[in-house]
Amino acid sequence: MNRPSAADAVVSSTIVVPNTHPMVALLGANDENLRQFEKDFADVDVLVRGNEIHLSGEVTEIGLAEQVIAEMLSILRTGQALTPDAVERSVSMLRTDRSSSPSQLLTANILSTRGKAIRAKTLNQKRYVDAIDANTIVFGIGPAGTGKTYLAVAKAVQALQSKSINRIILTRPAVEAGERLGFLPGTLSEKIDPYLRPLYDALHDMIDPDRIPQLMTSGTIEVAPLAYMRGRTLNDAFIILDEAQNTTAEQMKMFLTRLGFGSTMVVTGDVTQVDLPSGATSGLRIVQNILSGIDDVQFCELTSRDVVRHKLVGDIVDAYGRYEQSR
Repeated sequence: MNRPSAADAVVSSTIVVPNTHPMVALLGANDENLRQFEKDFADVDVLVRGNEIHLSGEVTEIGLAEQVIAEMLSILRTGQALTPDAVERSVSMLRTDRSSSPSQLLTANILSTRGKAIRAKTLNQKRYVDAIDANTIVFGIGPAGTGKTYLAVAKAVQALQSKSINRIILTRPAVEAGERLGFLPGTLSEKIDPYLRPLYDALHDMIDPDRIPQLMTSGTIEVAPLAYMRGRTLNDAFIILDEAQNTTAEQMKMFLTRLGFGSTMVVTGDVTQVDLPSGATSGLRIVQNILSGIDDVQFCELTSRDVVRHKLVGDIVDAYGRYEQSR
């Protein structure tokens, strides 16, 4: 008969919540935070009495549960509201890296605008944001909904506000900018606009919409198709290339060599959603092999675990990944 290991031993723990933190703030409205905690620790018995939380379960799970509760209290100490999403993300981060500090990550603002705070919400997002601070060229590669473009635009607006750059340039390839574009109604600007709409949407979340036309007229913010970048040298700018999986190898090289002094480049894309014509090679697929090992260039990988849209989006990404692997 096998004897249980120390890690499998069942232990109990009692956490006394300080009176400075009302239990309702910790447990959430209608105990929604508590229910999320119990869901994330299905093998731990949780009992709340007064200002005490009693835990019972395996040693490793109890240790992790105690750490999560400590992080939940730390979030409350910053004055931020605690939500089930914050609880779930705290558990996910600590299961990945016990040395991480979810409370610091989830309360560190990249940008605050119109009463809304923009923050990294996962460890990989935090690594991505830190990489943008530390490198001249950063590649954010991952599936839809992982915040690649949104966080890059937030960092661009932050840089503009701090006057570390003079302008923001947002660009993406217009995949169908050949014959089909000519058949669309309107001016060239109106034809291209649908391709650039996601970038406009991110800007409108971060800058007063009334100011955006003024900033674009003055050239402080430029939103343009990738083809408009050819022949230029971009100094003192924060440049974002979105949907980079739809660049050819030649377009990627052209874009990267636009880099001027005092500028930062962020390239985002999802190599699983290439819309190029059959037979064309995605510039994003091969650039990592070309530039790996070069100083001041960083590649950041995001996964379905970093999806910050509806939870189903992460499940959909994983399901498609399994389907592609089985083919």
